[in-house]
Amino acid sequence: MLITFNKITVVLVFLVLFSCQDKDSILSDINEKDLFDKGSFNSLSEGNKEKYLDSVIVLLKSKKNDSITRNLYLRVASEYYYINNINKSLKISFKSLDLSNQAEDSIRKAKALYFVGDCYESSKNDSAYYYYLQAQKLYTKISDYDNIARMLFNKAYILFYHGNYVECEIEISKALNYLKKSENHRLIYSCNTLMGNCLEKLTNYNEAMKYHKLALLELKKMKTNNNDKDEINNYNVTSTINICNLYDLKGEYSESVKELQGLLSDNLKKKWIGLYAKVLSNLAYSKMKNKDYENVESMLLESLKIVDSIGIESDILYKNIYLGKYYLLQKDTAKSIQNLKEANRVAFKIKSSNEILTSLKMLSEADKNNSLFYLNKYIEISDSINTVQKNARNKYARIEYETSKIEDENKVLTKSNFYILIISFVLILLLLVIIVTRYLKYKNKELQFLKNKKTANEEIYHLITKQHEKISVAKDNEKARIAKELHDGIMNKIYGVRMNLGFFNSKSDIESVEKRKFYIAALQDIESEIRAISHDLSRTSFFDDNDFNILLKSLVENQKGISSTEFIYVCSEKIDWKSFQNIFKINLYRIIQEAILNVNKYAFAKTCEIKVILEHENILKLTIVDDGNGFDVKSTRNGIGLRNINDRVNSLNGKIIIESKIGNGTQIFITFDLNKIP
Repeated sequence: MLITFNKITVVLVFLVLFSCQDKDSILSDINEKDLFDKGSFNSLSEGNKEKYLDSVIVLLKSKKNDSITRNLYLRVASEYYYINNINKSLKISFKSLDLSNQAEDSIRKAKALYFVGDCYESSKNDSAYYYYLQAQKLYTKISDYDNIARMLFNKAYILFYHGNYVECEIEISKALNYLKKSENHRLIYSCNTLMGNCLEKLTNYNEAMKYHKLALLELKKMKTNNNDKDEINNYNVTSTINICNLYDLKGEYSESVKELQGLLSDNLKKKWIGLYAKVLSNLAYSKMKNKDYENVESMLLESLKIVDSIGIESDILYKNIYLGKYYLLQKDTAKSIQNLKEANRVAFKIKSSNEILTSLKMLSEADKNNSLFYLNKYIEISDSINTVQKNARNKYARIEYETSKIEDENKVLTKSNFYILIISFVLILLLLVIIVTRYLKYKNKELQFLKNKKTANEEIYHLITKQHEKISVAKDNEKARIAKELHDGIMNKIYGVRMNLGFFNSKSDIESVEKRKFYIAALQDIESEIRAISHDLSRTSFFDDNDFNILLKSLVENQKGISSTEFIYVCSEKIDWKSFQNIFKINLYRIIQEAILNVNKYAFAKTCEIKVILEHENILKLTIVDDGNGFDVKSTRNGIGLRNINDRVNSLNGKIIIESKIGNGTQIFITFDLNKIP
């Protein structure tokens, strides 16, 4: 049982190294290809590779922390790992981890944790387990199932190494579950192989055989996707060795011999001498267990010579144990003791606990004189190993627990931070509500002010309208008075004078002549009265007695007291208002007056410009422009104010253009041809 464990452990070491080497395909970047040209870089010696990698690190120190730089740090870390410079690989992996933390780059942070775990695997298994666990958690967050499975595999191998077979089986089961839909046949192969070896240790040989055969099925899939036939052939040899170990444990030695004999070939010996030595020694062991001792010694000695020349101490250990067992069966105790002592020495050197126990147990059987010494030593070391393995089992469970505990504490902190965030959000929301309420209150006051202003403007408009009505009534009364005075006074006098003159015109006596003189004088009086009435009527027209430009200017400037709009009046100096008829000036005055009323009532403008310009001596242009609310020209075309302006413009044969849009103010352009004014 112990001897079989020795053979399987070697196979597992090979498998884990294989699985780690998959890093080479993790990164692919143009700059990375430039720096690590496959042909040029691989042709360097290990010493030159290290110098080259050192120079790349110097170059990267001056680069910004982007994804390309982090990729290159990870690549350099893996290359240091391949040339067995674990210290530098670990240092650069930590550097990459730090940069990934700064950039909050979960993908490369997980890879860096993975690489750190690989660096610790051969020296600090508990540290390696911890970093694999952290990488696994990150890969879980980003749903990278292949790499979750890879981390579970790495953790399972550490558990297997320390004899935690039940926990190892659990981790590998999880890994295989994640790999259900994966195309990573190499990783699936490794997981099935480790599961088979784990079940073997749990003495579940039939299930172990099933998983080793599943591993072989993955090799068939790899053949269709992989051109490296030698690599696949080596995996096939490894799986066959594992299956043969199960045959040995089940006592089916002939099956094991048959399978192993089929593996031996000159090609295997030429290309993979170490693997050839393993097959040769396992074949010798199976033959020996099958009581077929032919060539067993020579096969074991040949395999020992091969691994001794290569310098693989673990294989040297196993070969000496096999030889010790063989010589013990052949009753050659001296040689058996010699080989077993050598195996024990190497086992202590490489700290292989199971092989230490195996060699001690076999020495107690071979060396009868010192049997008690070796048995006591066996018991002492066995107890020590059990204690270590128990502590190791507890250690990995504790790592999981402590990590989970830290995560729970972080969740509590996160929850507290969440509550703080919620409270802060509520306070900010409350502050916003207060600000919005105050703003709406202010806007409401502003709207109320505008409403009051509009009401005031309407009242002003009504007052001005009433004033105009009173003026019109006064004018009408004055006209009626003048008409009555003309009809009742002057007309009657003219009629009386005309009748009397007609009567006395036919007579020529002195009295009649005197009477005619009297009535002629009466006509002069009537003429004077008509002139007086005419003068009086003339004085009622303010357009004759005042400068029309000043009247327009006063009309505009008088708005300062009754309107918030700034009115600007511009008039061409070359206009001779005295040459214009009163009817034109009255209508022009009323047009401007109506426009001002409309601006005050509806526009709520900041500024309004009224401009009167004379062009080409006979073209008068009136422009009224405001920056107020504006209106829809089509829908407001029939308003009273606009209709009044249109009627007055049409009465003077003028042309009017009104341009306005809601929110963009109003422009009124009026043109008069002075030659066409009636």
